Amino acid sequence: MIYHLLDFLHRNQLAGIYVNPFQFTTFRAAIALIFALLLSLVMGPKIIAILRALKAGQPIRTVTIQGAPDLSQMHGKKAGTPTMGGVLILLSMTIPVLALCDLTNPLVWLMLLVAYGFGGIGFLDDYLKVTKRKWDGLSARNKILGQVLLGLFVGFYLYYFGHTDLLPVKYSYREAGSVVGPWRGYEYLLVPFFKRVYPYLGAFFLLYAVVVLTASSNAVNLTDGLDGLCIGIMTIVAMTYGIFTYVACSEALAMRLMFPHIPRADEIVVFLGALVGACLGFLWYNCYPAQVFMGDTGSLSLGGMIGTVALITKQDIILLVVGGIFVIEALSVIIQVSVFKLTGRRVFLMSPIHHHYERKGIPESKIIIRFWIVAGLLALLGLSTLKLR
Repeated sequence: MIYHLLDFLHRNQLAGIYVNPFQFTTFRAAIALIFALLLSLVMGPKIIAILRALKAGQPIRTVTIQGAPDLSQMHGKKAGTPTMGGVLILLSMTIPVLALCDLTNPLVWLMLLVAYGFGGIGFLDDYLKVTKRKWDGLSARNKILGQVLLGLFVGFYLYYFGHTDLLPVKYSYREAGSVVGPWRGYEYLLVPFFKRVYPYLGAFFLLYAVVVLTASSNAVNLTDGLDGLCIGIMTIVAMTYGIFTYVACSEALAMRLMFPHIPRADEIVVFLGALVGACLGFLWYNCYPAQVFMGDTGSLSLGGMIGTVALITKQDIILLVVGGIFVIEALSVIIQVSVFKLTGRRVFLMSPIHHHYERKGIPESKIIIRFWIVAGLLALLGLSTLKLR
């Protein structure tokens, strides 16, 4: 809204008097980050107080499933800490987005739909946990169904209405003497570290989008087990994708770096700026010892958003690297459950893997910081793909 007001004044009344800084994507992204951070810091105590008044405390697992030790042995003292803190993330992110983004850009609304769609699934799960005083909440079948439907919607929109110029494809083929016409682009995969590898998916992109969004949202959800762990890693990942998106929205940079050009992705840079600010503000209250947990409201929403940005920018495969901690956490659960079902034994002392290190006696705060360090190194490795093609 602020963006549209200042743009109107600049074009119709004040043109030539001053340069409207809000026309610059990086400026709006920086303001969105600061705005979201301040909003989160201001709203945080009030939302935490409301959650406490509603007795929206986090239940701790007190039963053993599939051979896993009892979580109450380690985290029993955290029982009752307010959950559903993802509401704080969503609110402090949404207000700057509505104020500073170009609301005529459909990608902004797609991102908001994903944020609140996945957040709604998580909210229902948290609500059932709180009201039933049970740790399992919404059934896995219903949760996956909601994620699949949202994934299909995102895939359908990008496949039929999204547009990207696969500059690497066009310029590589021109080198070979072929004339390549316009590409819609989303039916092709971009393989990092390779200059001329673009597998064609066609309509299977719809299924691919479902897999990416379901996997990313659940992987982030599994990582949310220690104070500040998930939100700290998500901040790093979101900043990294902010750089990817900025390159993708600039045709000059995209051409120079042989990167897919996404014509209207500039507003996603602003969106990610707001997301980073909201994550930093939430980390203020979620760092060890946490005053509030994000719950599935936050983790599913964050995973859905970052998965959607990865699809929009065609950096979905490199998400396996940049979000490597999320991948490792999810794989540790898959391996643990699969091996236990086959052999009756556990590979890890406990899964996800951050609990394994807890069982080994490593302090929670040390595990968190070390995971953040690894996440930062993986982000740098992911950014190296901008040049290594």
